[in-house]
Amino acid sequence: GSWYRWEYSFGSTLPDYPKWGVWPDGYYMAVNRFANGASYSGIGANGFDRTAMLTGDPNAQMISFNLPASDPAFTALPSDCDGIFPPSGTPNYFTYMNDNPCSLGILEFHADFATPANSTFTNLLTLPVTTFSSNQPNIPQMGTTRKVASMTDRLMYRCEYRKFADHEAMVLNHTVNAGSSVAGIRWYELRKTSGSWSVYQQSTYSPDANCRWMGSIAMDYKGNIALGYSISSSSMYPSIRYTGRFANDPLNTMT
Repeated sequence: GSWYRWEYSFGSTLPDYPKWGVWPDGYYMAVNRFANGASYSGIGANGFDRTAMLTGDPNAQMISFNLPASDPAFTALPSDCDGIFPPSGTPNYFTYMNDNPCSLGILEFHADFATPANSTFTNLLTLPVTTFSSNQPNIPQMGTTRKVASMTDRLMYRCEYRKFADHEAMVLNHTVNAGSSVAGIRWYELRKTSGSWSVYQQSTYSPDANCRWMGSIAMDYKGNIALGYSISSSSMYPSIRYTGRFANDPLNTMT
């Protein structure tokens, strides 16, 4: 079938490491901004008019907000909805991680495509999490002394969102030092019922001395969670594995 393509300009600022989320009103994109392609200038948050884009409207808008390099948000991820869409008007949630202090940050993006000046991008809250160390050396691999990047300074794609009958949920992950320079996956399930977001469960998955990193986590409509990741060591070629848990399993565990 046919499809549409749009091109949007970011001027002299390079929109690096783009990450996407699908939402009822828009497609949301987070980027790391580099002035003239060289100097980090903070994150950019962009919302694209999904309704207009689905009809091929050549004037489909992009609404953008930029945070300065001094802002703690780095490599934020927009919420990406699986299953049932949340109610109309629900903001998109941009999440990011900090290691000093150890926390998750959540920002709300309200896009108003009818009156773009009414759009907002605000810091909603900071959630303290169990202490972790992102001071993880690069990852060894079999057959060479060359190592691969551990990527411990950011959340790994994607921030998956699900709407359930009695709550909303988001699942996230990033790479940490799980001890003795072994990389492990720190993962979270956040929940929101009638109030604010909170950490429902969290843990670091590192069952042996192999390095696990660059994870990707998702939840199905029953609340079961799957976690895929890369794995390597000095006696193993880089490979891909996965683990998971059922919704009724003991909290904070991959079973």
